[in-house]
Amino acid sequence: MDNRAEVREFLITRRAKVTPQDAGLPPGPNRRVPGLRRSEVALLAGVSVEYYARLERGAIGGASASVLDAICNALRLSDTERAHLLDLARAADGIPTSARARRRPSKPAPPRPSLQWALDSITEGVAFVRDTHQNLLATNPLGRAFYTPLIGDGGRTPNLARFQFLDTASRDFYPDWDLFAEMCVTIMRAEAARDPHDRIFQDLVGELSTRSETFRRLWGAHDVRQHGAGTKRFHHPEVGEVTLAYEELAVTAEPGQVLMVYTAEPGSPSADRLKLLASWGAELPAYAAGTTPA
Repeated sequence: MDNRAEVREFLITRRAKVTPQDAGLPPGPNRRVPGLRRSEVALLAGVSVEYYARLERGAIGGASASVLDAICNALRLSDTERAHLLDLARAADGIPTSARARRRPSKPAPPRPSLQWALDSITEGVAFVRDTHQNLLATNPLGRAFYTPLIGDGGRTPNLARFQFLDTASRDFYPDWDLFAEMCVTIMRAEAARDPHDRIFQDLVGELSTRSETFRRLWGAHDVRQHGAGTKRFHHPEVGEVTLAYEELAVTAEPGQVLMVYTAEPGSPSADRLKLLASWGAELPAYAAGTTPA
């Protein structure tokens, strides 16, 4: 991806979200921009207008940590947005982020046996591992039953982003489809800055941008967020609607991979439906990348 363009669009969209009132500045007359002017950001950050304008044109390489911190404060960036801007700055300086290797395998590999054993040990919740490309790499048996609309009967490795934006079945599976779409893109946006040389990721973004107007619009907003925990609603074709709490855990042995666990409140209707789904899917094997589900 074009790092300068990413920096430019990110800073412009963040600047547009902050009003003078938010920043404690007088609104002034004849405003032609929805948020702060460049001069106002420069004032708040304690840098010259010329220097900030250069940063906003994408020339972020070499910017000091103190300047970046001042820009983050001026634009009132969230912790996730700060991390995203720092990732963009490191990429501009040629520094890998998150200790991740830049070269990735051309296709997902089956998980380590011990990781699959760990997944299989989770029996009362939906558990799966996904990578930075939104590929569903492995599940426990309940996860295999839960994600039947996504996994299907085989073929290429299931991809959560492709399912979200390119498969009409996702509209039924996700009752809050618009919310899921926004969450998916903001997660991918945060990932994009960490490895701008990831060709597989670039190809995925290109495919989704070409085939989905909604993805294209959300991607252009440059919003970044983390969603490490929360609650989501699903509508499963076999058991109906379930409301599940989720926790996202990093797989430290495989940088970039995360373990997601969905559980229902004990004694709730959703918990009963998960038990029913577990019974229905008892004969389905756990899914793993590189295998063909039954």
